Amino acid sequence: MRDRIFSICKGIGIILVVLGHSGCPGYLSRFVSLFHMPLFFISAGYFFHLKYLNDEKTFVVRRLRGLYVPFVKWSVLFLCLHNLFFWTGILNEKFGTASGGVLHPYTWQQFQQRVWSCVFNMSGYDEFLTGTFWFFRALLVASLAYLVLFKLLRRVRWLKSDVQIGWAICAIALLLALWKVVGGLRVTGLAQGGYRDIMGVFFFGVGFLYRQYRHFVPMNWKWAAGCFAFLLLATFTFGTSMGYTANFVQFISFPLPALAGFWLCYYVSKRIDAWGGWLARGLDYIGERTLYVFAFHFLAFKVVSAVVVAYYGLSWLQVGGHPVVYHGGGGDAFFLLYTLVGVGLPLGVREVYLRVKPDEPVTLSTLSRAGRAVRDWATRVYDSCKRIVEASLPKDD
Repeated sequence: MRDRIFSICKGIGIILVVLGHSGCPGYLSRFVSLFHMPLFFISAGYFFHLKYLNDEKTFVVRRLRGLYVPFVKWSVLFLCLHNLFFWTGILNEKFGTASGGVLHPYTWQQFQQRVWSCVFNMSGYDEFLTGTFWFFRALLVASLAYLVLFKLLRRVRWLKSDVQIGWAICAIALLLALWKVVGGLRVTGLAQGGYRDIMGVFFFGVGFLYRQYRHFVPMNWKWAAGCFAFLLLATFTFGTSMGYTANFVQFISFPLPALAGFWLCYYVSKRIDAWGGWLARGLDYIGERTLYVFAFHFLAFKVVSAVVVAYYGLSWLQVGGHPVVYHGGGGDAFFLLYTLVGVGLPLGVREVYLRVKPDEPVTLSTLSRAGRAVRDWATRVYDSCKRIVEASLPKDD
């Protein structure tokens, strides 16, 4: 079931994700980091239907097609291009993160290992250009884990309703995350230790519960203003995020701001949907295609980085700064251009591709026919040129 309000909400969310990576001022980055990632997990959980408890195959197949397949396809693509990016300078061994971290070209062995890691545990992707790909894994794990937990807890007799089961899953996820943070533990087999995946289960469950209680939440301007004020307080006091290295304070201070941020975005989305017009259509369009922005906005940033390098007269290698150019560009407004291009370019390239791609699938027979057509065309051009050259040669008397 499609809900335009949630599509607009996700559109706002992905713009905030790109903004948070754009080198924006620190207070703005802290603000959006409080809630921009949980928003997507809550939105996914909102659309979890109980019918999937008896139709697990449909749910699992949809999750795999929508998350695992794009992850593997795009991860391996970037791995194949990794060394080429070094040749162009887009990646280099001199400039990288603000802390000085850089990447290196892959050996054949490293490339193979990373491909295996991408396929078998959704890790090993390029740390710079695909650094946001953890989201694909975390949402997939959270979705499947929620389905399994729901089916298991339905067998617990003292949980008498599906709403109680939803509360129980959220409590279990929070307790597991607390245990992990306090004990310094890692979930073996999950890249980055599993913190984001466990918190993903919690926020997925929050989305399911919100659907049950949505009529009790007063979605008015007063409620939204209260959420905004709370987010401002959190920004300038205990700013936190969904970082996988969260400590106890970051963990305990995260759920409430994340929920407040979701409510604020949902209220704004509801108002935009009511107004209609180009803004609603544009955010709806973006919200339905967030995965493309997730996947390619870091690469799109390189276009703006080239502009920054030219504007300040910097070395071309500084284009390799991740995710933006840090040297010489501090304190300017280029983060706005980074955000615009980071959202617009991936979607624009996608639209161009959809317009030029063949209507029928590319098969070996299709390629064979195309090859014969090119060969015949080249033969005709060659024969024509040959006749012209022969006609221009002097004739023997």
